[in-house]
Amino acid sequence: MLEELKAEAQAIADDLIRWRRDFHRHPEIANQEARTASGIRQFLEDLGIQVRPCAGTGLVGILEGASGGRTLALRADMDALPLIEEGNKEYISLNVGACHACGHDGHMAILMGVARLLSQRRNRFRGKVVFLFQPSEEKLPGGALRMIAEGALEKVDGIFGLHLWQGFSTGAVACLKGPMMAATDEVNITIIGRGGHGSLPQVTVDPVLVACQLVVNLQTIVSRNVDPLRPAVVTIGKITGGTAHNIIPSEVSLLGTVRTFDPQVQSLIESRIAEILEGTCRTFGAQGVLKYNHGYPALVNDEAMSDLAVVVAKITLGETSVIQADPVMGGEDFAYYLHHVPGAFLFFGAGDGTGYPHHHPAFDIDEKSLPRATLLMTRLALEYLA
Repeated sequence: MLEELKAEAQAIADDLIRWRRDFHRHPEIANQEARTASGIRQFLEDLGIQVRPCAGTGLVGILEGASGGRTLALRADMDALPLIEEGNKEYISLNVGACHACGHDGHMAILMGVARLLSQRRNRFRGKVVFLFQPSEEKLPGGALRMIAEGALEKVDGIFGLHLWQGFSTGAVACLKGPMMAATDEVNITIIGRGGHGSLPQVTVDPVLVACQLVVNLQTIVSRNVDPLRPAVVTIGKITGGTAHNIIPSEVSLLGTVRTFDPQVQSLIESRIAEILEGTCRTFGAQGVLKYNHGYPALVNDEAMSDLAVVVAKITLGETSVIQADPVMGGEDFAYYLHHVPGAFLFFGAGDGTGYPHHHPAFDIDEKSLPRATLLMTRLALEYLA
């Protein structure tokens, strides 16, 4: 059966590449995936899969096998990033300002391939497979919460998801037990001072100075407040303020991110940011306003589902295909699904011959990863249902 499935997955390689390149040429950002969803819906319905809309532009497809058995969900994210694509690839984005720079085009093609292979085997397995094509993974609050609220996980017993990973060689698989991706919080700070002429700093309260001091002070949270054995990141990624070289502005805004795995560490960092902001501003006579927005929670894989994924990957792609990897500080709203049903999220290498990381305007994937990932996810579904 495995050799038969390998041959079938390789036989649809050209289709997988064609589907992926069509998505790549026509990217749609979060909650605007109308063309994308329309094409996928028609494809699934042509396979005899029941489809309903979900979460606006999302889709839920249900493939029924023989009666009885369990129900497994498989998820692919659909949205592109608000980027202007760089490069000269023949399938470059035709939608200026939108770009599939994270591999979601490949994720959709893979799940379409899985749907085709499983639909041809619907009489060979018991149970159901639920195909989740989810919008808005890249934009908070994310599409997963809305998919769940609208019943995407109803009667689902387990779930798997996959992310093509540029940092791994093509075909490598990583699936960690427990925490795999971080909670992602957003920090919005406004510092209010008193503006004036740059030549008269003594009559002003300079929010630029306060902002600079604050960034330095915030770095002490991880180095001096957080247990060194618990991962955490505090990053200020944007500072905005001022209009001219000789004007001290009245306000400066800062935008940053906090990444954690442990809810206690997350809470500690949130409180320390507020305390350090207050203390720094008081020192210089300024005022600080903090908005701390909780983003996606940490993605924590179920141990049994992770074990299954690793075993199936070794049997399907070879012992050396499974590699050891560390958790990453990036976030994923797949974490919400794992709060409701046991499941696992996998990284699948697609980095051979590619030189740009995720979210770079020139990002691309090695398309040889597509049939291999399709084979793995199909085998994983069949083994779970068995």
